Amino acid sequence: MMRPGRLGVGVVGAGKVGAVLGAALRAAEHAVVGVSAVSEASRDRAEALLPGVPVLEIPDIVERSELVLLAVPDDALAPLVEGLAKLGAWQAGQLVAHTSGRHGVGVLAPVRSAGAIPLAIHPAMTFTGMSLDLGRILDCRFGVTADPAMLPIAQALVVEMGAEPVVIAEGDRVAYHAALAHGSNHLVTLVAQAAEVLGRIGVDEPDRLLGPLLRASLENALAAGESALTGPVARGDIGTVAAHAEALVELAQETGSANDAGTADILEAYRAMALATARRAERRGLFGADVRARLEAALRPEDEPGPENAREEP
Repeated sequence: MMRPGRLGVGVVGAGKVGAVLGAALRAAEHAVVGVSAVSEASRDRAEALLPGVPVLEIPDIVERSELVLLAVPDDALAPLVEGLAKLGAWQAGQLVAHTSGRHGVGVLAPVRSAGAIPLAIHPAMTFTGMSLDLGRILDCRFGVTADPAMLPIAQALVVEMGAEPVVIAEGDRVAYHAALAHGSNHLVTLVAQAAEVLGRIGVDEPDRLLGPLLRASLENALAAGESALTGPVARGDIGTVAAHAEALVELAQETGSANDAGTADILEAYRAMALATARRAERRGLFGADVRARLEAALRPEDEPGPENAREEP
């Protein structure tokens, strides 16, 4: 028997997020009444994380649920919500929560029009779609957005899953999501690029070389922010930065390897991040505008004219 206040939950989308959050709500003694799963991978996740929960069509899930959890890709959310509204699927008083980082509750306007309650609850966490993610929830925060009167409901759902809610204003959702994507997704790209360069020069198990350094850098950055910055750019070591760029150019120009195109994007990323670091270091007073300008010149591609050589087109 469910405790008072427990909800019948329908999970639309048994992806890595939906299946895990469905399992977390189930662990909080809500009843998961149905899950949608189209691909073989999503059906496997549903079976592993939500055993015994029937796989249903989306309209049937919505009909049975007091809380509908929409865990679908960002671009699919609005068409799904609108399509269900045209079917008359949304019910007055029903809770409808989506897990998109980009969207607030504006995308759920058809839900509100039907008298249902729109909520946005986005976990600031990367998931694998396996049971180990349930432990990760306990150490993460959710960006929550809702109408003021309904905000406590969104916050309570997050707390019940063992996480901590952080209120994000409707107009700030895209910036919020951009910050998370920039920090998390691009971190993966940077690590992969660094490992690729090490692999190209013959280093075995580059992850073991990088691991301790990157973990320490991340911990220092989270604890101390930009004051944790070290390295040649922060020191204004122009010769070293120029040598880095030259070495990456040489790797990108090598022939006979299928990875050459990938090495070219490493050079582009190194230049972009070094330029951003130089400008931030200047703002922090680590060096003056003259050093920053010399760093920028050292990083500039050979075929790109400097400011002194640029001229306006007629």
